[in-house]
Amino acid sequence: MTITIDTSRFKNLAVEEHDGGVWVVTLNRPTKRNALNADTVEEMVEFFATAPRAGVRAVVLAGSGDHFCAGLDLVEHHREDRSPAEFMHLCLRWHEAFNKMEYGGVPVIAALHGAVVGGGLELASSAHIRVIDQTAYFALPEGQRGLFTGGGATIRVTDLVGKARMIDMMLTGRVYQGQEAVDLGLAQYIVEGSSFDAAMEIARKAAENLPLSNFAICSAVSHMQNMSAMDAAYAESVVAGVVNTQPDARARLAAFADKSAARVRPND
Repeated sequence: MTITIDTSRFKNLAVEEHDGGVWVVTLNRPTKRNALNADTVEEMVEFFATAPRAGVRAVVLAGSGDHFCAGLDLVEHHREDRSPAEFMHLCLRWHEAFNKMEYGGVPVIAALHGAVVGGGLELASSAHIRVIDQTAYFALPEGQRGLFTGGGATIRVTDLVGKARMIDMMLTGRVYQGQEAVDLGLAQYIVEGSSFDAAMEIARKAAENLPLSNFAICSAVSHMQNMSAMDAAYAESVVAGVVNTQPDARARLAAFADKSAARVRPND
């Protein structure tokens, strides 16, 4: 059963439906450089928990203003003076939101510009594809602020750049940007113009895929990375058995068989 997303419920996110099942989710706290407060995290949990059941075929994740996301709202954190248990539970909600992005089965393309820092990098690393423009920069400044990452950087950012670079970023506050950031794996695309426009183009292309295929790509791959090689091989076979025999693929397979479908060609 398909459910409806009530966009009026979101106050810290701007949520918009576009053609072709593409939705745009924009962090909407520009005066705070889109820092993540507790309410914003709860809204992300709600949207990304609902998206797979609401017919969402792809999501572009963006930030309003000059920056994507500057990380944890440190002003709120200082004001709340949380206990260890309270902050632990806040971190678990971050994980809930980011896991629903990574494992939810809906392609999430992050359009990155300006600061992608601390928790902002943890958020971006939960997306399946990251596009940067020339203003985007990445950093994990927790070490300099007496903090430690709590939203999955030790898992996802380490997967992207490796343990040694992750530790270096945290110890020194090292900043990466431009082509170097792409070469390290922090993003897959870099553009001269708008990262949002490029992310929308990618999202529209991904949304043309069959939803079950996208679900497998954007959920099963991550799950399999958490398994032993033998378990992953078994799981991959089961998923392939389901996806590769789906009735909705018959027309696409027929087009390939009769040579009416486009073939893969090298770039000109």
